Amino acid sequence: MTGRHLPRRLALISVHTSPLAQPGTGDAGGLNVYVWQTATRLARRGVEVEIFTRATSSADEPSVEAAPGVTVRHVPAGPFDGLDKRDLPGQLCAFSANVLRAEAAQDPGYYDLIHSHYWLSGQVGWLARDRWGVPLVHTAHTLAAVKNASLAIGDTAEPMLRVIGEQQVVDEADRLVVNTATEGSELVDLYGADPSRVDVVVPGADLDRYSPGSKLAARAKLGLDPNDVLVTFVGRIQPLKAPDVLLRAMAPLIHADRTGRLRLLVVGGPSGNGAGLPETLIELAAELGVTERVTFLPPQAPDDLAQVYRASDLVSVPSYSESFGLVAVEAQACGIPVLAADVGGLCVAVADGVTGQLVAGHGIAEWTDSLAGLLADPDRLRAMGMRAAVHAEKFSWEHTTDALLASYDRALVGYRGVGGRGTGRFGLRRRRGRTRLTV
Repeated sequence: MTGRHLPRRLALISVHTSPLAQPGTGDAGGLNVYVWQTATRLARRGVEVEIFTRATSSADEPSVEAAPGVTVRHVPAGPFDGLDKRDLPGQLCAFSANVLRAEAAQDPGYYDLIHSHYWLSGQVGWLARDRWGVPLVHTAHTLAAVKNASLAIGDTAEPMLRVIGEQQVVDEADRLVVNTATEGSELVDLYGADPSRVDVVVPGADLDRYSPGSKLAARAKLGLDPNDVLVTFVGRIQPLKAPDVLLRAMAPLIHADRTGRLRLLVVGGPSGNGAGLPETLIELAAELGVTERVTFLPPQAPDDLAQVYRASDLVSVPSYSESFGLVAVEAQACGIPVLAADVGGLCVAVADGVTGQLVAGHGIAEWTDSLAGLLADPDRLRAMGMRAAVHAEKFSWEHTTDALLASYDRALVGYRGVGGRGTGRFGLRRRRGRTRLTV
């Protein structure tokens, strides 16, 4: 890091989900993995990281030394239970107040930089940035305007409250970190972001944990038949992730399979608008007549998840929207090809025709045809898997950390305090450190 400005202490804000939560449960997913993996690696580079997240249990300690150089602060804001993510905007005042109090108890200049994750955290980071006089780096992870443009059937559009909140954070942040160049273009085109403040930082995978291994050993550990042909879905069970699309696409292939070996494995728990969906998927499997060929597993710890990938012949990511798609990279790192929707960052994560295949749209017939074509050629699948492991080596968390530190350097060098950012797409103009809606 010679010649770069390295923050001594980073305030990392993740309001709605803790990096200590199990991915695949509640609102925990790729964002949790991203926060934890980058925080621990930043700490190894000499940056002290303090993560602020909302307390969701009375058992949460106010401060937890989660790893060397990484502290997780559980911030009280609202009731522990029964608070949906859509209710959290009403608790941002309480959350922000407690974050500011934590800093006020320290010597002046305690934090050098703020990095907020998701728009709720960006709202808190914006306030803290102005109070502390340090730069704000923001990662959206998902964008309401993008999600609303490709809603799943039965899903609910993101509210205007979020769209406006995102616009405010885009206007205010000193640097905007995106997962792919496509996401950067979306920020510019849909939110009027200044391209000179956008940094592309590609997420990674834990390549020490996710690596090729024995398929037979993995199936034995998970209690799966060694002779099955296994297609796997991993993720939160919600309309956005489209597990129902995969289930419907698999059904005719299962009925046509005379060997009785074709099976779908669904790994994950309910989330957000997907509350109750595991039961809905079970009912759908019964309706389609494939109950006996579908296995449901709860969210898996990282080491067990690696075994899930290794046990699979093909991993599918049929999401309607993905800013990147960590599941796709993790599966490929284990040497497993991926069938994914041709959306968002999945176009970067998967090398179409080389390490897997991308499907345009979510038509069931198209997904069935793509599955049938891949599963009919085991030799091609194996070759894709070998190339997938090599492809995934480009996506390491060390590379991600390098790029984040470069973004932090630009934020520290270019920071000039509170100042106007012009007018965004929704007429939000900053005046003397405040934001107002112009008409």
